[in-house]
This record gives sequence, structure tokens and C-alpha cells, in this order.
Amino acid sequence: MHIEEVDVLVIGAGPSGSVAASMINKQGYKVKVVEKTQFPRFVIGESLLPRCLEHFDAAGFMPAIEAAGFQKKNGAVFKMDDKQCDFDFSESYTEGWNYAWQVPRDEFDKVLADEVEKMGVPISYQTTVSGVEFNGSNSITTIEDQNSTQSQIKAKYIIDGSGYGRVLPRLLDLEEPSDFPVRAAMFTQVVDTNRPNDIESNRITVIAHTQDFWVWVIPFSNGKTSIGFVGYEENIKKHDGTLEEQFRSFLKEIPQVPERFHNSEMRFEPKQIMGYSAAVKQLYGPGYVLTGNATEFLDPVFSSGVTFACESARIAGELICKELEGEKQDWEKLYSKHLMQGVDTFRTYVQAWYDGRLQTIFFSSQSEHNINIKICSVLAGYVWDKSNSFVRSHDKAVTNLAKLLKSQVNQTI
Repeated sequence: MHIEEVDVLVIGAGPSGSVAASMINKQGYKVKVVEKTQFPRFVIGESLLPRCLEHFDAAGFMPAIEAAGFQKKNGAVFKMDDKQCDFDFSESYTEGWNYAWQVPRDEFDKVLADEVEKMGVPISYQTTVSGVEFNGSNSITTIEDQNSTQSQIKAKYIIDGSGYGRVLPRLLDLEEPSDFPVRAAMFTQVVDTNRPNDIESNRITVIAHTQDFWVWVIPFSNGKTSIGFVGYEENIKKHDGTLEEQFRSFLKEIPQVPERFHNSEMRFEPKQIMGYSAAVKQLYGPGYVLTGNATEFLDPVFSSGVTFACESARIAGELICKELEGEKQDWEKLYSKHLMQGVDTFRTYVQAWYDGRLQTIFFSSQSEHNINIKICSVLAGYVWDKSNSFVRSHDKAVTNLAKLLKSQVNQTI
């Protein structure tokens, strides 16, 4: 069986795999990417955060992304009943990028992967990983191409950027049940032919229909709009009929969803994901590291998925390069603890969204600007800035503010 030797094998050509491959290639090490599908391919996770841009810039992707003409995302709007809350990324507490993008991931991920190939990194598409063995300082990964031909790759390190495929967690028995409640999502993209020509129509909108059921509306620059419904499984399955009929029932049921979507052509039949939250026993081990959704996925409400993918991939790439140079690294401190700081911060905000604390904060008329900009920083993905009290003491800050605003409302009644 043919054996190819590389310094680093990257599993997955999505954002985490592309960022990691670029960071390693820039240091002159031999890296190879294997990808199960053929790009372009559909994947969910279409709204990016400003923090991502720091990593795209470091990886050398920014010129190509800018040239692709994706929809700029300058903030987010949240709606509940007749109330509305706006966050402008240019008014964030943490200094950094003040915009991101709303992207069809099939197009976006291909832009990144194509740039990686232009850098000289080979990507083997339609290639699956069927086994991994670790032997001292090297690993042997068995792969199979679209013609069912098997070969092997010998590498000093493996980076798993396989996302929802979660290749190494499955092969190495690292998967662990998430401690989040089991929720589900139903989504599609519609042809947005009646989109108004105004700022509001191009912004990401999150609609709180009930405390535990919400809607995303993400317009793209290509005339399509992503729409999704998220809630407990019984709520997602409440309507009868085909998936399209169920989806259209939700469109007409929720008053804040613009009427222009009610009869829009769907780009594909709505998809459902049941029980999307995931976790793992550990983020790294001898000769491997997990990145992005191959590690832990919380919830889509604040678009944190690609942010964690890029953050983890860049750090993993940098640490591996230092180890290849002979410098031993503290992976627990520099990787696991760092990433979990961000995960735990977003976990607080996700939990607060579903238990109502964030709705109390977002839709209060008593909210103060100096507090809003700190929360905006979190929503922009800057969840590692501990100078921000809403990051440093995230649960305490959110809980105390919600209690204060609720008591002020009660005093006026």
C-alpha cells in the first residue's frame, strides 16, 4: 500500500482545516488536506463574526474573501413582539474588526480551500479516513478515495477540522454527550426576489418567537436568504405535511417574519438537524488535535461556530509549528484552557438566551450604552478579552444585569 509522508495531515477543508493548513504551510512545513466531500458543498453556519477576520487575515485569505463580494455584516438585530434591539459592531468594547460577512458556505468554503491550493497545499477531495494508528512520534492514517483505492499517510501531527463529521472523536472514542438540552433546527435558503432595497433587508435578524423558539434570517449578496427555525424537537415537528409544507406553516405563523418570504421559491427542500449540540472528552492528545465543530458545538443562536473553528485552527497550527521546531508547548494552558474560556463565555450567553435573561437585557428601555458595547463585543466574537467584565465574569455580569433591569420594570408597574 502506498504511503505518503507529510509533517501535518489536516482532515477537512472547511474554515478550520483551511486556516490550519495555511498557518503551517507559511512556516515551510509539508501539509496535506483530505476532504470527504467535493467542494462546493452545502453546510450550515452562514453568519460570521468579526473575530474570524483576524484569523482569515493571518492566514492570507482576506483579499480573496473581499473579492468574492459576500454580504457585509455590520451588526445584528434582535426582535421580540414589537420590540427591537440593534448591535453595531463598530460600537464594540474590544478593538478589532467592525464587520464580518453573511455567506453561503458552499461558495465561501470553496474560496478558502482554493486559496490553500494556490499556496501549494494539496487537497484530496472525496477522500475518507477509515483508520488511524499512532506509533511513537508518528501516525499512520488510512484513507480511501472515490475509486475505493486505499493508501496511507504518515504524519507527525493530525489536525481534525472535519466539523460535523467529527472523524477523530469517532475513531478514537472521544465523543461525549453535550450537557445542553436537546434542541433541533429546520432550515433552507429561499430566492429572495422581493427583497427591499434598504439596510434592514440585508442585515442578519434573530427573532425570539417564544422564549425557547427562535428564527434566523440571513440575507446573502447573491439574492438568496437563509431562514431557520430553532427550538425543542416537539416544536420543530408540530406541523404536519412535507418538510416544505411544515416550513411554510412556520413562515406564516411568526408575525415578525417578512411576508415576502411566505411564497418564496426554496433553493432546496428544508433540512432538519435533531440534537445538534456535541462535546468531546479531550481536545488534544499525543500527535493529534481537534479543532472547530470536531471539538464542541453549543448552539447556532450567536453564530459562534466558525469563530471557534478559526480560533482553534490558528492556535493549533501555531503550536504545532513550534513543536516541529523543537519547542515543547503547554497544550493544556495554551490550547484547551484558552478555547474553553471562549466556549464557557458563549455558553453563558446561549443559556441566558433560552432562559430569558438576555431578552430582559436586549429589550429593556433601561439599558445603558456603556454596557451594550461590552455585550456587543461578545456578540462580535471577542470572548477572550478579559478586560471586558461581561467576558471576565460573564455569568455574574449577565445575571446581575438581568435582575437589575427586571426589578426596575417591576418598580414602574
